[in-house]
This record gives sequence, C-alpha cells and structure tokens, in this order.
Amino acid sequence: MANHLFDAIRAAAAPEAVFIETVEGRRWTYGDMIRLSGQLAHALARRGVTPGDRVAVQVEKSPEALMLYLACLRAGAIYLPLNTAYTLAELGYFLGDATPALVVVDPKVRDSVAEIAGGTVETLDATGGGSLLQLAGAEEADFSDIERGPDDLAAILYTSGTTGRSKGAMLTHDNLLSNALTLRDHWRFTAADRLIHALPIFHTHGLFVASNVTLLAGASMYLLPKFDADEVLRLMESATVLMGVPTFYVRLAQHPGLTRETAAGMRLFVSGSAPLLAETHRSFSERTGHAILERYGMTETNMNTSNPYDGERVAGTVGFPLPGISLRVTDPESGKPLPDGETGMIEVKGPNVFKGYWKMPEKTAAEFRADGFFITGDLGKIDGRGYVHIVGRGKDLVISGGYNIYPKEVETEIDGMAGVVESAVIGVPHPDFGEGVTAVVVRQKGSTLDEKAVLGGLQDRLARYKQPKRVLFVDDLPRNTMGKVQKNVLRETYADLYKA
Repeated sequence: MANHLFDAIRAAAAPEAVFIETVEGRRWTYGDMIRLSGQLAHALARRGVTPGDRVAVQVEKSPEALMLYLACLRAGAIYLPLNTAYTLAELGYFLGDATPALVVVDPKVRDSVAEIAGGTVETLDATGGGSLLQLAGAEEADFSDIERGPDDLAAILYTSGTTGRSKGAMLTHDNLLSNALTLRDHWRFTAADRLIHALPIFHTHGLFVASNVTLLAGASMYLLPKFDADEVLRLMESATVLMGVPTFYVRLAQHPGLTRETAAGMRLFVSGSAPLLAETHRSFSERTGHAILERYGMTETNMNTSNPYDGERVAGTVGFPLPGISLRVTDPESGKPLPDGETGMIEVKGPNVFKGYWKMPEKTAAEFRADGFFITGDLGKIDGRGYVHIVGRGKDLVISGGYNIYPKEVETEIDGMAGVVESAVIGVPHPDFGEGVTAVVVRQKGSTLDEKAVLGGLQDRLARYKQPKRVLFVDDLPRNTMGKVQKNVLRETYADLYKA
C-alpha cells in the first residue's frame, strides 16, 4: 500500500548503501533500516498500536530510536517524541493530553512512567536494548506498510503555549516530505554526503531536518549521542555537512583545533533553532573559510527560509523564503501587509505548514488568517534585498540552546515557592545559549530566600533547559499604567548580565 513519506524514503537509496555509523563503530545500511523498522512496526502492531494511534517516545538518542520513528510511519501511527529532560510531572501532562496507545521510555524509569501512563509501556535504552527490541527481534522483517496519504498525520510535536502549557502541533506526511525534499534540493544534498548528526532527535531540527533530509538524499550520517567538539572536529575529515544550533558553533570557534585544514573537506555548515550572533558568524568564517548558513523554522512549519547555498549568506539574517513557501510581514493588529523594511508579524503559507493544534480547534482557527497564512508569533522584517530578519518574538517566548521555553511555566513554579511574592522570567542575551533563562523575583518581607534555594526548588520540577541560569531579586517589578509587568524594561536592564 502507498505510504506517502516512507515510500519516498524507501526509494531514496540502495539497500547496501551506508545509512548510520556510530562512534562505537556500529554500522547500519539502508537495508538494515528497512529490516529493523519492519520488525519494529510488527512489534507496535502486536502491542495494540493501530493506524492513527499515538506512540509517545522519551528515550536516549540511538540508531534504534531513529528506526522506531520510521516504524511508526510504516505502521500508520503518529510519532510523539518527548524531550529526555522532561520530569515525571511534565510527562504526565503530555501523556494525558495525547493519550498514546504505547509509551516507550528508558528502562530506568519504566515503573515510574507506568504509574502515570494510560497505555502500554515498553522500553528502549541508549545501546539498543530494552523490551521493545526484544519484541521486535522475534518478528518478521517484511512488513506491509499501512496506507497513509499526504494529509494523514505523521507526528505530533509539542510546542510552547500562550498559557504556559504546551500545544501539540499536528504534522502530516506531506508537511514533512515536502519540506525535506525542498531542503535536500536547496542545500544540494546527494548520496555522497555524510552528515555529522549531533542534535537531539526529539526536536524538529534533529529529527525532521537532519534525519529526513539525509534519508531522502540516500546520504549517510555519523550519529553522535550528543555534541562533543573534539569528536566533531575528528569526524570533519570524512564528513561533508554539520547541522547545529549556535552553541555548537560558539564551542567550535573557541576550539584551538578548528582550522581551515580541519574544515577543508566540509561542504556545508547549517545553523538554526536560535539566533546566531553575527560575531560567531564572522569568527567561524575567519577560522575556516566557511560562511555558516542560517535558516528559520519552527515546530509548526518545519523550515520556512534559508540563506542561499550559492550567494551571500548574510550574518544576522535567515535568508529568503524557501521554494514553494510564501512569507509576508503584517501589522500585528490589522493583519495588513507591510512594505519592506518595516517590522511586523511574520506570516507563512505553504505545504510545510502544520494541520493545526491537537484537540485545540479554536486555537488553530485563531492562528490562521482567512487566506491560509499562519501567524508565527515572530516579529521580523524583509530588507531591500529580500533577506528576512527576525527581530523579536511575540508572547515573550525564550529560546535557549535551541529550545523553546515559555516564561509562564517557569514563573508558576517560582511563584508557588514559600517567600515569593511574584516573579518575571525573561530571556537575556547569552554567548553560548542565544538567550539565558533569567528569573527576576520579588521576595516577601523578611524572607531569606536566595538564588540557590530557588534553583534547588526547580531542579525536580522543570527540565534542565527550562531552569534559570540566574535568579535576581528586586523590590518591585516595573509595570505600565495598566499594571502589566514590563518585561522589555527588565530585558534592557539586564541585557549585559552574561557578558564577560
């Protein structure tokens, strides 16, 4: 049967072509991928997963974890990746909202997760062990892929919401396929490419951009468990592409081993998920002779724009709209398109744009214009040469290390602590993370609460990347005449907090 996304993946490479190599020396061909994803698809079905069911996955990065994503496509299931840093309290929300038929977690947390999960729980560890792989090992490799069309859901990825609770962005087979094919062609990917994959695979960047583009080019990848500057530099000798977040390039630019000779065999360096400082762009170019290619995307849309492959890659911009994608800048209040050079709300339209928010029809309707353009919530402008600039974000979203953090979620936890009157969480420019999560707290009179106590209280309540880098104390928060906290004033006040 026709399976829109996986049919294209299956046709992209010969079975004997190398797909994945690991630092431990394990190797997977495309034929191996077809076999194991087939066995895993059988295992999913045996555990009661039917087409349209959600499969929630919170596991460490491994080749087997990537095969599980592909198995879900083949089984007609909806893949739901979850950040490995989420605490049990956070995980409970996602499982309650998505109601998955199967939850796959690390063996170490199986019992704890089983207490909050409504469905079946299986395990998968970082080395490819666990109960799910044991099940798959007893299954046949041949699997008749479930029929899935362009508009059928392939995945749900949770993103920050205006109330501090995450929203599930529903992504279809064609959302993912169309965007990956566009990026493959725009960035000139071929079967000769070898990607250094050091990104997490629970996020759009590592899962859909890096992995899908590699698969649809029939290319190969070095799959690293996490970013390690020494390892990345070692692999550059035999690789051609690196995709990363700005933190990667900050670390590399500071490494004495980064030279023109080290990077001589590399074809492309891509950065995204957070703004890349112009200083990092210049430093990296001076050290290597390569201009980093910055692009712009989001969970709901995958990639919208890219600096050119051929042509000037302008620091501080995210390039031009990708082929087949329309982008405009509008007045945030009226929705009226603005002329080039003026700052407003970025809106996009194209086959990459998601289907809507899971179980939130009213929220979905509110985020789309009548003519089908999606209101991104990002503020930007288009310059006279057509380059798109992201100049800010609506809703005070913080992006730190490539991850979205909604301040309200952090504020709620801090405000619940004894001795706290109120708090305001902001993003402040940070040399490594793009933005550092920063909490500004008003204490109750007589309270001795300090920074260490606040950070300690958040340790088991929030994922590490959401936890503030600093906690600052003030007598009062700045407010406007309507009583609203002026976070822009706080951002200006502490703009130099993380500068050396």
